[in-house]
This record gives sequence, C-alpha cells and structure tokens, in this order.
Amino acid sequence: MIFDSTDLNAVNTVRFLSVDMVQKAKSGHPGLPLGAAPAAYALWAKALKHDPLHPDWPDRDRFVLSAGHGSAMLYSLLHLFGYGLPADELKKFRQFDSLTPGHPEYGHTPGVEITTGPLGQGIANAVGFAWAESCLAAHFNRPDFSVADHYTYALCGDGCMMEGISSEAASLAGTLKLGKLIVLYDSNDITIDGPTEIAFQENVTDRFKSYGWHTQLVTDGNDLEAILFAIESAKAENDRPSLIEIKTVIGYGSPNKQGTAGVHGEPLGFDEIELTKKALGWQYSDPFTVPADVSERMISWQKKAAEKYANWVALMESYKKTFPDLHAAWEIWQCPSPPAAFMDYMKSDNFYKYDGDLATRVSSEQVLQNVIKYVPNLVGGSADLAPSTKAVMKGRGEYSADNPAGMNLHFGVREHAMTAIANAMTAHGGLRVYVSGFFVFSDYMKPAMRLSAMMRLPVIYVMTHDSIGVGEDGPTHEPIEQLAMLRSIPNFTVLRPCDTKETAAAWALALTRTGSPTAIVLTRQNLPLLDESGVGAFKGAYIVKDTQNEPDIILLASGSEVGLIYTAADTLKEKGISARVVSMPSFEIFEEQDASYKESVLPDSVRARLAVEAASPYGWHKYTGLDGAVISIDRYGASAPAAKLFETFGFTVDNVVQTAMEVVKKCRSKK
Repeated sequence: MIFDSTDLNAVNTVRFLSVDMVQKAKSGHPGLPLGAAPAAYALWAKALKHDPLHPDWPDRDRFVLSAGHGSAMLYSLLHLFGYGLPADELKKFRQFDSLTPGHPEYGHTPGVEITTGPLGQGIANAVGFAWAESCLAAHFNRPDFSVADHYTYALCGDGCMMEGISSEAASLAGTLKLGKLIVLYDSNDITIDGPTEIAFQENVTDRFKSYGWHTQLVTDGNDLEAILFAIESAKAENDRPSLIEIKTVIGYGSPNKQGTAGVHGEPLGFDEIELTKKALGWQYSDPFTVPADVSERMISWQKKAAEKYANWVALMESYKKTFPDLHAAWEIWQCPSPPAAFMDYMKSDNFYKYDGDLATRVSSEQVLQNVIKYVPNLVGGSADLAPSTKAVMKGRGEYSADNPAGMNLHFGVREHAMTAIANAMTAHGGLRVYVSGFFVFSDYMKPAMRLSAMMRLPVIYVMTHDSIGVGEDGPTHEPIEQLAMLRSIPNFTVLRPCDTKETAAAWALALTRTGSPTAIVLTRQNLPLLDESGVGAFKGAYIVKDTQNEPDIILLASGSEVGLIYTAADTLKEKGISARVVSMPSFEIFEEQDASYKESVLPDSVRARLAVEAASPYGWHKYTGLDGAVISIDRYGASAPAAKLFETFGFTVDNVVQTAMEVVKKCRSKK
C-alpha cells in the first residue's frame, strides 16, 4: 500500500480545514473540498513536483484549480505543504486584504499559479502551461539535460466541462499532442441548479477521446491508490493529453447535505459539521486543527521536495558548464523584461526608419520582423487569421506536435481559448506572448483579457481591422464600442497608432510594460506617414502639429483619424483658425504622465477642443470638456467601400473643419 492511515488523516485535514474556513467566513464552497480532497492530496503528496521553499522554480509542475470556487481546498493544501500560508490567513478566508480570497488570485497567494473562478478558464490555462513547457523543452533540453521537464495538472468540475472554452482548449490540446497535460475531472453530477442531467447529459470521456486524449475512469473518488495509479498511467502517455474522470460525491461525509446542490456554495453549519466529523471519524473538536502525525508527514515530505529542487539546481550548474551559450539564453528567456539588445535598438535611430503610407497592420508586420531579431523568446499567433492580421514571424517556424520549437502558434478559430492560453503561457515564465485577431472579436476574448489585466500579465494583443474601415464586410465586422470597452478595463493598456512609426513605438511599449497587457489596435486601410510622429507616442499623447501662439482649438485623435485632423488643421489655418494637432494613441499612458506634461499638451486655457475617432465617443469627453465636441459613431456601420463609409459618417476634412469652427465660435461667445 502506498498510502497509510496518516495519509487518510491528511485527506480529512484538508477537508476540515476547508470546512472551517467556509464556516468562519460564513460563505464559500465546502462541497468540492469534501468530495475532491482525496484526489488533490494524492496528486500533491505523491505525484506533483514542487518545492514550497521555491514556489517560482521554473521546472516545477503546475497545478491549476479550474474549479476556482473550491479555493478553500487549495489554501488548505498550501498551508499543509508549507507554502508559508499560516493558519491565521486561513481564518481570514474571504476577508479584505487576506491571502485567502474567495477565488485563487495569481501573484497574491504563494503557490497559486493562475487566477481562476470563471469556469472553464483553468482548463485553457492548463493547456497554455503545458504548451509553454513543450516549447521551452524543445529549445533548451539536451540529452541528459532535461532542464524543462514538468507536468501540468488541472482539477475541474462539471461546470468547467459545460463552458465552451474548455471544448475549444481541449480540442487544440489533443491536436498538439500535449502529453504532459493531465486533467482531473471531479465528476459529481451536481451543479448549483441541481443534478447535471437537467442540462448536461453528454459522455465527457467520449468527447475527450474524440479530441485525441487518453482517458481513464476512477469509480471511487476516495480510492487514493486508484487515483494515483491513474495519474501515473497518464504520465506514461507521451503523445496525448490525459483526462482522468473521478467519480466523487459533492459534500462527501455530510449526512444531510452530501450529493445535493445545497452543499455547493454555503456553509455546512455547526451542527452539520459535527455530524460530518462523526461520519468521517474526525476526532478533533477544535477548528483549524492539523494533527501531529500529519504535520510530521509534511515535514518529511518537504525535505524530499527540497532534494528535488536541489537536484535541478545541480543539473543547471552542470548545464551551464556544458552548454554555456544555451544557459545564457535560458537566463535571457526567463527574464520578464526585454533583452538589453532590444532596449538598445529601441533607443537607436534605426528604430523609426520606415517609409511609405501603410495600413498599420502592415506596419506592425514590418516592425515585428525587426523586433524578433532582438527578442528571441517572442511567441505568438492568431485565431486562424494570420494572413489578415499580418502577425507571422518570418523564419521562426510553426509550432506543431512534430515541431515543438516553432514560435508561430496556430490556435484555430478559438478566440476565447487563445486568450486564456496566452495568459498561462505568460504566467508560466520563459516566453513573451502575443495573440492576434480582428478587433471586433475582442468581444469573444474579453473575459480572458480582463483576467490578463487582473493578473498583471503582459500579454500583447494585436487587434486589426479596427473601424468602419473594414468596409464591405459590414457591421458585424466593424468595431464601434470595442475601443471604449478595452479602455474601461483597469490595468489594460490600449494603443491605437496613427502610422508605422507610432506602431513601432506601440510594440516597444507593449514589450516594456511588464505589469499590464497591451492591445495594439491596427487598421486595414493605408494611413499617411507623418514627419512628426514617433517617439512622442511613449507619452500616450503628444503634439504632432502646433501653432506659434496659443491655439484657438486643439484637435485630438487616435489611429486613422490623426491624418484626418492633421490635414484639417491646414484648412482651418487658411480660415484664420490656429489648430494644435494632438495624436493620442493611448489614454492610459497619457494618464500616467505628470500634471505639467499633460498641461503642456492640453492646456486648461484652451477650452475649444475637438476629438475625432471612428468609434464610440465614450471616454473622449474627459479631454474635450463641456465646451468641446467629439466626432464619432454612435450607431453600427454598414457594408460598403471604406471611403464611402468614412464620408457617410462624417469623417471628412470638411466636417472636421465645420465642427471645429462651431466649437471655436461657441467658446469665444462665452468669453
């Protein structure tokens, strides 16, 4: 027997620490911990390669609690296994400023690999972790030197399996043959509404088989030996991801609530806790108890974990001597900041040397080919739109099961999964990740984009076809509200460049902003290359054309409309009105500047302001004020050539000039 009575006691420790957390908080989810604790403990104690003293160990196994509502179980495991999560933090479960929030938060609690809670995200995250490991292994492993050799495990529930993102991600994982991905499916046939059969009757195992996964069934979720055997069998599969369906009972041990929807998301209550203790043979009356034999077992386990880490460190020392160039590259890849070579290039005169009027999606393509000369660990791809988004790195190969060293990634038509996968590839470490798609489809991506921002992950989003300039494809493909939507996300940077030089600056900003995701929003139609554009984009907004004295009006725009207001300023000058032209590629970066710089660009004394953007006006009024105006779109587009649409919706020099004159007249009348 691999497991003994102390292990069984440890399982119950996980259960009752979780129950006690939920009870003290008066909210939470005790059902999953009571049912899934045996599977989680078997994995953590016997299969998972991790060291609590080095939670950032690059070659650790990753564990993703996709069913993030079961966070109490994860915190119990972190507490037991020595991740520096004290009992006092368990007692502050779900309270303000604790290390034990209601759902696991990346970067907040040591040992939490990714933020989960929105169901299904964690499965896609796990695919991203496994994909990152495969890529790093292909680049750095050598015979007798497997410096990147770890597994990714996810624990999910029925709800995760219902979400469409899990299907997207699992299908892709099977195609890519990610053999180091193992999903433990806590199959208890209950959701909040009641039995799953009311809305979910498919055979999940058969579905995953059709995706190309290796599948197993453990019929008794309390059978530690069977669970571990299934995990080891899954690890023996080299060219298929694995699903282990484990039949459990939600709220196991609770005499009056187990197997019911009522135990999913509410405390058991003190009386039911006592009955559950009796049913499970738990003899400890005090809450938050860790029995002595369990504590001693954990100390012994921690010593073995430390030995595994020490062995890897020794391996890396030998690797450094045997492959010094590879080791140096490894260090560069593991650094979250761009390489020094890129920083030097970014400051050089060559950085802005581009010619001609181009669609900024084409500008981005040109910039990208220069960027990859200096950023060797950049990986990325699109949701089946690479020819249109122009986001292919030339000469970097295409990732596949047969070519895991390829850096161009194919996600298929799976925008939501693509974004969640990118989050995990970034959180994994060692890679800088971008994804691309049509801007209007950011609606499909938004749930995971929000998590990018929440986790402060520097995922780069290359979003093309940014306005009614999409033209003949019509309103379904013409973004209107998407710029406002992304700008509204906290800690999310949006860059809409006006030409190739600003696009270069956008890529540099995206690569150097290591604490937030960035969207680079690009056009389909050609835009003029402005002499004055470029480095000013690093301030978020800057003057591209100015007046000798204080301007009569300030014209503001982003992206394709900057060229429009640039031309309109000349016409206004002929009419005796002096106009300052401000390019504002990023609200967020401009807001980071000090007050004096903001005043230098948008002086309070100039109240006549006109913003022009082929999108929703939301957000611009903070810069135009009560006396200014915005030329924008407050309806959906239409199917027609782009030039016709811009004319129809008022994005013309004549309309900008006329509106600007009206604003100036109104402001002068108030003086």
